[in-house]
Parts: sequence; C-alpha cells; structure tokens
Amino acid sequence: MKWTPVVSMLALSLTAFTASANTELVGTAKTHAIEQAQHDRSRESVFKLTEKELTELRAKLNAEKSSIEKENDQLIQTFSENEEKLARLEEQLRLETGSLGEVFGVVRQTAKELEAELENSVTGVDAQTEKNVVAEITAATRLPSMAQLNGLWKALEEQIQASGQVTQSTVRFIDGDGQVVEKPVARIGAMGLVDESGYVKWDGARSETRSYVKQPSQVPTLAAAQQLSSGESVAMIVDPSRGVLLEQLALTPELSDRLEAGGVVGKIILGLLAIGLIIALVRGASLIVTRQKIQAQLKNPQQPQDNPLGRVLAVYQQGKEHTVEALELRLLETIVDEQTSLERGLSMLKLLAALAPMLGLLGTVTGMIETFQVITQFGNGDPKVMAGGISMALVTTVLGLIAAMPLLLAHNVLSSQAETIRNILEKQGIGLVAAQAENDCVVKPAVERAA
Repeated sequence: MKWTPVVSMLALSLTAFTASANTELVGTAKTHAIEQAQHDRSRESVFKLTEKELTELRAKLNAEKSSIEKENDQLIQTFSENEEKLARLEEQLRLETGSLGEVFGVVRQTAKELEAELENSVTGVDAQTEKNVVAEITAATRLPSMAQLNGLWKALEEQIQASGQVTQSTVRFIDGDGQVVEKPVARIGAMGLVDESGYVKWDGARSETRSYVKQPSQVPTLAAAQQLSSGESVAMIVDPSRGVLLEQLALTPELSDRLEAGGVVGKIILGLLAIGLIIALVRGASLIVTRQKIQAQLKNPQQPQDNPLGRVLAVYQQGKEHTVEALELRLLETIVDEQTSLERGLSMLKLLAALAPMLGLLGTVTGMIETFQVITQFGNGDPKVMAGGISMALVTTVLGLIAAMPLLLAHNVLSSQAETIRNILEKQGIGLVAAQAENDCVVKPAVERAA
C-alpha cells in the first residue's frame, strides 16, 4: 500500500512530460510549415518570372523568324534576278568575244609548243627573257591580256633572232670528276653549245653543261665559233637535231668495239683471215710474175729461162735423142712438178675459207650459251644483261662470213691463174711432142731410102 502514492506521482510526471513534448512537436511542425510555405511562394515567384521571360523571348524569336523569312524571300528573288542577269551577260560575252575563243586556243597551243622548245633549247643560256610570260599563258584559263600577247610575240621574235646568232657566255660545267666549274662557251644559233674541246650538252632544268661521250670529226670549237661570229668562213659539222644525233653517236659502237664483242673466237677468225690474205697476196704476186715470165719465154722459145715454160723447153732440148714416148713422159713429169709448184698454198687457202664460217657458227653457239646462262642468273627482264652474248653470237657469224668470202674469191682467182699457166705448159708440151713425132716420121723414111 506504501507504493501507491509513488506510482501516482510517477504517472503524473510522465503525463506532464508527454504533454510538454507534444507541445514542442506541434511548434516545430508549425515552424516547418511556415518555412515551406515561404519557400513555395519564392519558387512560384521565380516560375512566374521565368515564364514571363520565356514569353518575351518567344515573341522576340518569332519576330526574328519573320525578319529572316522576309530576308530569305528577298535573297531568293535577288538570286533569281542575278541568274537571269548572268545568263544575259554570258550570252552577251559569247556574242562579243566571237572567235576570240579560237584565238585563245591557238595562242595557248603556240605557247605550249614554245614552252616545250624552250625547256631544253640552248638559247636558255642567254636568250629566254620572256620564258615566264610563256608559262603564264600556258597555265591561264582565260583570255590572255595584251601584255601577255606582247610577251609571247617577243619570245617568238627572240628565238628567231637567237637562231641566227653566235654568242659567247659563261656557264656552269660539270667535268668528269663531278666538279662544277665556270667555263666559257659559244652558242651557235639554237643548235648547240661549244667549248674549246667541242660540243657540250645543255641541261635546261639545272642550267648546267657537260661533255658528250664522243665528238664528230671536224667538231666546232670555241675558237671556230669566235671566227664565225667575226664574219669569217669556217667549215664545221653542226647537229640540226640539237643533241639527239650526238647522243646517238655515243651509242654507236666503233669497229674496235664490234671486234671486241666477238671474243676469242672472233680474234681467231680474224687471224685466219689475215693468214689467208697473206697466202693469197704471196701466191698472187708469184703467179703474176710467173705469167709475165712465161709470156716473155713464148716470144723467145729457143733460149730457155728460169720459169716453168723455160724448164719444159729445157727438158725437151735435152730429150730430143729419146723416143717420142720417153720425151712425152719426161715432159709430163716436168709439167706435173710445175703444177704442184703453181698450186702451192691454194689448198690451205681453201681450208681457211671453209674453216672461217665453221668458227663463226661455233661463236654463235658459244654466245647463245652465254646468253642462256645470263637469263638463268638474272632473268630476261633487262635486255642489256643479254646483249653481250647476243653480240658475240652475231659478230662471230658476221666475221666468219666476211672471212670466208674473200678467201673463197682469192682461191678461185688463184686457181684460175694456176690452171691457165698449166694449160699453157700442157699445150706447149703437146706441141713439142707433136714436133718430135713429125721429125721422127721424116727422118725414118730418109734413113730407109739411104739404106
């Protein structure tokens, strides 16, 4: 029973605390509600202000849109008007220009041809002052101006005058060691440049010169050009192709180059030709001398000399006492000996004539074998690597034929000469035998009648 007052007091205290807490919560909630209401009013005012600005911005944009649409309509109308005006002006330009388009085509074509001419012409040394004007006309896409037309005319006139002039200048020269030096040269019209040793090659792109590999005979020099410019007459060889023939001259092989291409087989063929020609010359000279001696002996048959016919006559005089048969055999023996002497060396000449083309064929086969070996190693893409073997094949064939023809001709001529001399000897021998037989026929009846 003692705890009842205590509990009652605790209950009253708890009730009072609860009421106080509720009062504080209510106050806090009201405060928050007031703050929320103020925040909402602030946001509503901001929204209203933003809506007003957006409305004003919309109205402004609509106004700008209307202005742009109006301006666009004006531009479209202006564009259409300009197109019509441009079409009228183009038609008017076409009518007013007339044939100037064709004239421009002719002018441009002439400028292109002149530009190509000036690119590598030796007049670039000192006579191409209007080259830039020509390049402008070539690259132009519209009608040339009067200044350009005058420049083209001056460029043509300058080239015409330069083609008949001999002038001297100093140019850059590249020697054999690749060194660049300044060197005096003379320009002979539009055909070439010469220095103290002959023609020099002009490089228009680099404005440099260099020597040609080969020079023609009677090549003009700087001194000859100076004489020509002073009015003196000078004999010289000029290149009307402006360097093309001089370039080809360097590519043209000489006789020594062709013989070198024949290799060992070619040298052997040439050796055989030399030996055959020596034999032919010696035997030809011997037969000519023998023929002259025989002709002289025919005029004086009573006195045998040192020649084939003289030796036949000597055998006849020594064998008059023998019978006709014995004398005939003696004379035949002497004629055979003389024939052997006359035909000495001709068999060798014939052998060399037959051997030369065979060696040429050997060189042909050897050259083709070498060509196929090169093809095996390097392929057939570059003809230059096969040129050596092909040159050997062709050159040896040509050398073989060249050697065979004169040797065969010499053998035929010398054989004919020897045959002619042999016929003379045989004819004279037969005549001597016939005379001896006639003498025997006359002597025998006289002896018989005397007996």
